[in-house]
Amino acid sequence: MICILLVAGHGTVLETQIKNDDTGLYSHLTGVPKALLPGIGGKKILDFWWETVNVRQLFTAVYLVTNADKYKHYERWATANDFPVENVVNDGSTTLKDQLGAVADLELVIRSRKLEDDIVVIAGDMLCADQNFDVAQVIRFFRSKEWLVNKKKLDVFGMKLPTGFQLIGQVGLSDYTKWLTHYSTKKQDNPAKPITCRSYARVGLMGNPSDGFNGKTIAMTISNFWAEVTLVESQTLALVPHPLNDPTEFGSLQDLFCISRREGYLGGLRLLQATCKKFYQFCSKRGIALTKQNFTLKYDTNIPRQVGLAGSSAIVSATLKCLMKFYNITDNDLPKPIRANFILSVETDELFITAGLQDRVVQVYEGLVYMDFSKKLMDEQGYGNYVSMDMCNLPPFWLAYLSDPSDSGRIHSNIRQRWLNGEAVVVEAMQSFAELTDQARAAIKDGDWSRLAQLMDQNFELRRSIYTDDCLGPGNLRMVQLARQFGSAVKLPGSGGAVVGLCLDQARLVEMRQAFQEAGCVFCVIAPYNPSASSTAQA
Repeated sequence: MICILLVAGHGTVLETQIKNDDTGLYSHLTGVPKALLPGIGGKKILDFWWETVNVRQLFTAVYLVTNADKYKHYERWATANDFPVENVVNDGSTTLKDQLGAVADLELVIRSRKLEDDIVVIAGDMLCADQNFDVAQVIRFFRSKEWLVNKKKLDVFGMKLPTGFQLIGQVGLSDYTKWLTHYSTKKQDNPAKPITCRSYARVGLMGNPSDGFNGKTIAMTISNFWAEVTLVESQTLALVPHPLNDPTEFGSLQDLFCISRREGYLGGLRLLQATCKKFYQFCSKRGIALTKQNFTLKYDTNIPRQVGLAGSSAIVSATLKCLMKFYNITDNDLPKPIRANFILSVETDELFITAGLQDRVVQVYEGLVYMDFSKKLMDEQGYGNYVSMDMCNLPPFWLAYLSDPSDSGRIHSNIRQRWLNGEAVVVEAMQSFAELTDQARAAIKDGDWSRLAQLMDQNFELRRSIYTDDCLGPGNLRMVQLARQFGSAVKLPGSGGAVVGLCLDQARLVEMRQAFQEAGCVFCVIAPYNPSASSTAQA
């Protein structure tokens, strides 16, 4: 593969402003081309690029294209930096008016040097926000594409680099000084400030578990329970085990036995690792080059395990938020609907966790979210229709969960295979879940909480009819029965191990709390997480 650095621009605006600057601070830069302007410590812009691409095993040759007006500057730079002077190509232009342009300069090198290899082209006169990205990632992106090369056609691929691009085109002295300040500030920011992001547990209020069956759901994030991930730049990439969730030391064999029985063998560390792996893979395939920086990741969570509150996806979601902030990946690069798909793929593709899309959607959008996963939408655009709903004046929802739950993942039973087989009772049930969700959406909009309570009860009974009591398990059924003794609507908020309810009688809510606690369950009044109302909402 060949690398071509294009530095044939005529920075007339910048040169004029330097020449006319009254302070005299920049008089020594008069006539200096943009790519040779000094940065922090005197390191020139082109020095960064030469250091990045001067890796023998990556490029068989590197060429530099300049113009006749600035050729001597680059010839002198090449001599001083062990760059082959014979690879500095002069395009012959002397003014902005007669410049050839980037495409013509590229064609000049290809034709004059008879190049037939794949080519990476870099605008060498741009000042980047971060120059330490991994150029090998750029090459891997290009080589992952199918090249179709003949005499009439060349495929050209663009990749987003971690850069400001502020010195491309006719820019002025203020642009240059702005980025000098940026570098100075960046250099002084040591140690780097930690990035901390949270994602919240969620409760499915209506329609679940139809999110995995082209149905519709309404879910809500709750601030009672959360997962928090912290990222800080470091010399090496490190994933820090959580002292409670990823134990490696035990007080005794009995201690190991008790912890393993209650917590299982898989903590959150694998979620961090799988997210990082999938993130790099995603950016490489999407043509997003990442800065060559390392970091340390650690996490904390208070989401109870195995009770269907989306604890695993909350850790993945919070990790992804940190990575996006660290590498300056925006919503344009990774839109929210795609982000939800990404989080699901981390769990299903990398870790083989049985999961639906609902949890990831609501944890990305946050708040109260209506979700339509119809087959037509999923097939046409790859994701559903997701609508954030008004959270004002919500009724008092409550949550209870088993203190010693079984693996909530078993709740799905063989329903998926029956659905794939087109079994009428299952297909019709999933359609009914969707209909209940639309009715619940209208009830929430109208503030008709009695109607919403009826729909929640119907949601549970429909689920019970197709999953059967044996599959739901005695613990879930006991909690449902207990809630109904106090006249509360109740349903499963997730895959099992917890129940969510709506009790419109505040006096009975207090009595119900005591009854659940006496039955050995954990009971709490839900505190909805509204991102628009919280000053600490994470992007």
